[in-house]
Amino acid sequence: MRIGIDCRLWSETGVGRYIRNLVSELSKIDTKNSYVLFALSKDEKNIKSAIHNSQFVILLIDIKWHTFEEQIKFPQILNQENLDLMHFPYFSVPIFYNRPFVITIHDLIINHFSTGQASTLPLPIYNLKLLAYKFILAQSAKKAKKIIAVSNATKDEIIDHLGVNPQKVVVTYEGVDDKIRNPNIEIRNNSQNTKYKILNTKYFLYVGNAYPHKNLERLLKAFSAFCHPERGEGSRDFSASPQNDTRLLLIGKEDYFYKRLINKVAEMGLSEKVIFLQNLSDKELVNLYQNAQALILPSLMEGFGLPALEAMANNCLVLASDIPALKEVCGGAALYFNPLSVNELVDKLNLITSHTTEYRALEELRKKGIERAKLFSWRKMAKETLKIYESCVDL
Repeated sequence: MRIGIDCRLWSETGVGRYIRNLVSELSKIDTKNSYVLFALSKDEKNIKSAIHNSQFVILLIDIKWHTFEEQIKFPQILNQENLDLMHFPYFSVPIFYNRPFVITIHDLIINHFSTGQASTLPLPIYNLKLLAYKFILAQSAKKAKKIIAVSNATKDEIIDHLGVNPQKVVVTYEGVDDKIRNPNIEIRNNSQNTKYKILNTKYFLYVGNAYPHKNLERLLKAFSAFCHPERGEGSRDFSASPQNDTRLLLIGKEDYFYKRLINKVAEMGLSEKVIFLQNLSDKELVNLYQNAQALILPSLMEGFGLPALEAMANNCLVLASDIPALKEVCGGAALYFNPLSVNELVDKLNLITSHTTEYRALEELRKKGIERAKLFSWRKMAKETLKIYESCVDL
């Protein structure tokens, strides 16, 4: 087959990591089919260094996603390539493209949580654009030969909200990058880290964006109550917990929502307790995972939950909201809480920093996490995706 893959989001977080690993692993395992990678000029060098197969060629098209040019010009370019199958690893699909294609849907968060506050567009224009997104998503799901979901939780959402045949949706789990999993880059001597002096203290960790569904304002309320038990917001007494020495590290890209969160931290008087970091290397991220009290994921909804997997691979305890996707990824290797309950999260923070019998049981969760993470790999995901490509030939 001659297969196309839309790689325009190569440098982005989340979907970009998915694309980078898919292409790299496919280039290692598939010598039978040829591939055309549609990419932005700025990513050409990085893509070349990631592919290991001469049957993968890069076609530069500087067309941004969610644009009219994507809808009008991109399908014309695709038709010229005479592809047997096209893979759109994101829901932004040209609705006028009528040749066979596969689409990956990572989540349906856009159907539940608006990000209109961050838009520079007038609200009526934003709402119109949101309707267009949802229309394109629904049409793409309807026309696709196969839909790839990153979890069964997302698969259920797709079937429920988009009304597609369950047989059309296939789940392929994500994995952990070698640079994140590789023990050769472990750094356990915190005193040598001059960039992040915070590592000399105890800290909880959050990795991800600050969109509304991430539920970070409740996390701040819980952390404030944890730091100031005298305010009476916690439901249990862990007076021996070293609350005053513990910090909260939030790692993400500074955007509208993170800037709003920084202001919120200042209003709550937590500026000395909450540390914002961005643009970390894989090595730095591994260091933070390995030395954290726990990774906290308070999300109200997720498609998969990749930071949980990365944390488990690095012997980091995962404290996660009890939503379907995170429970699917972490199984019995995480400590769960109700994401709508501030008090319940305070209890869990206190438990983790205490030295009770329950605390010692958390060490078993860390061990389970390491084994759990071994079940997920990008190579496995690529092999399963290739099978999906091949299954589309006869459809």
